[in-house]
Amino acid sequence: MAKAPVLTPQAEDFPRWYQDLINKAELADNGPVRGTMVIRPYGYGLWERMQQEMDARIKDAGAQNAYFPLFIPQSYLTREAEHVEGFAPELAVVTHGGGKELEEPVVVRPTSETIINDYFSKWVQSYRDLPLLINQWANVVRWEMRPRVFLRTSEFLWQEGHTAHASYEDARDYAARIHKDVYADFMINVLGIDVVLGRKTPKERFAGAINTLTLEGMMGDGKALQMGTSHELGTNFAKAFNTQYLSKDGKQELVWQTSWGVSTRMVGGLIMSHGDDNGLRVPPRLASVQVVVMAIKGDEAVAKVRELGDRLKAAGIRVQVDDRVDTPFGRRAVDWELKGVPVRVEIGPRDLEAGTAMLARRIPGGKEPVSIDALAELLPTVLEEDQAQLLRESRERREARTSEVATIEEAAEAATSGGWARIPWATLGAEGEAKLAEQAVSVRCLVAEDGSVPEADDAPGTVAIVARAY
Repeated sequence: MAKAPVLTPQAEDFPRWYQDLINKAELADNGPVRGTMVIRPYGYGLWERMQQEMDARIKDAGAQNAYFPLFIPQSYLTREAEHVEGFAPELAVVTHGGGKELEEPVVVRPTSETIINDYFSKWVQSYRDLPLLINQWANVVRWEMRPRVFLRTSEFLWQEGHTAHASYEDARDYAARIHKDVYADFMINVLGIDVVLGRKTPKERFAGAINTLTLEGMMGDGKALQMGTSHELGTNFAKAFNTQYLSKDGKQELVWQTSWGVSTRMVGGLIMSHGDDNGLRVPPRLASVQVVVMAIKGDEAVAKVRELGDRLKAAGIRVQVDDRVDTPFGRRAVDWELKGVPVRVEIGPRDLEAGTAMLARRIPGGKEPVSIDALAELLPTVLEEDQAQLLRESRERREARTSEVATIEEAAEAATSGGWARIPWATLGAEGEAKLAEQAVSVRCLVAEDGSVPEADDAPGTVAIVARAY
């Protein structure tokens, strides 16, 4: 009788495979309140590494970290009509505190544009105060009707950047800088996901923005996932909160603003982009554990893996030693494979006699014996090769499953068949976008013919990327 697979095969049921993997790899659990999640240590380790990589890039772009309150007066949201209208269905509102009804209800932050702008209006007085570049790492709440762990939860973790500038051009350029130099650089070069950079249609823009830049990744089942966004807010919030500055010419001017964010949704994107029927595959540049050194059995093997672990750590490799010889080796190996650790180094009594270790590579698969003494020099090259393979697979999948089409019907067919479509925006337009929405197909973004981000929705040669999405 054939042994049952550890995970539901992707080809059989992709959503079930996703949930199986989250459970079996010990990434997260559902929280006690519908739509919430408990992120387990290994899953949180992935998020911590994302935070570290992102935080360094955000600071390189000149932003500083700060923190603003979780509770926002309800009246703040009503000051920007389009913003409150866009978020109204998702708001969690507190009406009682301390055993009493509150004089004014407070909203649990769905995003912080309103409260941050209230303080920007106090902090910005002169052109000398600009640009003001603030980032916040926090949790937010958006009441989710159809939750899915990491992808759509009522509470999630994220960073949200908020900036104020003296001119439209400066704000526009900064939003584009975050989009390309922070988000795209991280997602492509660390996550190994070949995202498409584009511009959202007016229908898909962030509530209160004049332009939204997006990064869209193709998942293993061909659907799209919005991995992050960067918004030009114009002067909409500045008008609502009277955020002005005294210009060099001695005139009172409204500031121009941006906001931008990525969230724990990226963990879901990582799983669905790189996971296979054996579990997760973590890109080596991201992995909190790049190499696990495993003792198969025996006291001498335990001593050797501990010594080797120290040597590899000294070489700058993120290592975990697994010397739990009282737990069957096969069970431990499967657990590490599920978690997607890029490399396993396995050492037993026979390996010690030969002066070798078994090198098991999670990403390309396969095992081979290597000299123990050569590992510190060999592993950095192996890890970089495997990082490149994940990015290459991501790009090849997207290119193979993206169709060039000429009609709305062809676009819908490509999307419902598990792929993406590229169609001229002049052909599709807002009317065609509405027709696609009736079939649960959306315009993920607009791109120029050469793949760059168009400067305007109606720029000549603009192409719409059409897909089903998470």
